[in-house]
Amino acid sequence: MKLGVNIDHVATLRQARYAGMLDLPNSEPDLLAAASACERAGAHGITIHLRADRRHIQDQDVFRLRETIVSKLNLEMGNTPEILEIALKLLPEEVCLVPENRQEITTEGGLDAAGQIHALNPTIVRLQSAAVRVSLFIEPAFEQIEAAKKLGADMVELHTGAFANAQGEARQKELARLQAAADFASDLGLQVNAGHGINYTNIHEILMVPHLAELNIGHSIISRALFTGLESAVIEMISAMNGPRQ
Repeated sequence: MKLGVNIDHVATLRQARYAGMLDLPNSEPDLLAAASACERAGAHGITIHLRADRRHIQDQDVFRLRETIVSKLNLEMGNTPEILEIALKLLPEEVCLVPENRQEITTEGGLDAAGQIHALNPTIVRLQSAAVRVSLFIEPAFEQIEAAKKLGADMVELHTGAFANAQGEARQKELARLQAAADFASDLGLQVNAGHGINYTNIHEILMVPHLAELNIGHSIISRALFTGLESAVIEMISAMNGPRQ
């Protein structure tokens, strides 16, 4: 199982002080340095979300990262013409299509692929025609997985937020839902990834989900890095991910 580190919140910290002033030599923290630290620690990829409102990652960030990282670049994006054109110029190894709500703090809930077949199809076709692998960030629901297969997506990323926020019996139900969804997606020939709300505490339960190829984790790693440093935080997460699969 591989780790993609989402560095959006490194940009969030930078934007808090230097929004509109990224050309200043003291603009910090530096996303390129953050990505390099993650790669040195063993991360298999760097994940960034270029939002329509540009609240953290900026256009120049994606192109600078494309030129400098040595691992895989995974671009999260909403299905909008503007961001699609940027993605086709950028040509990341992977694109993950996600929902966007301008009022949300971070992406909440999965993409309604089943209800947006006609809107998503041309975007996926254009990306795959440019040799970009496409993932859909969806709820662990059979109808959404079936829609991803119908659309010809290469992967699904199961939204683990409901599991991460649940407690007690509800948490076990959400874990069972993830397990069933992962089995179903794998049976359909889709690569199975997961992300949202995964941390150093619940990772041992995530290991109970079968067929997972990659986890995309951001907030928890960046939070831990405040106390341990970014490389140590990534190493610790990879170590936890390499625990016994159940």
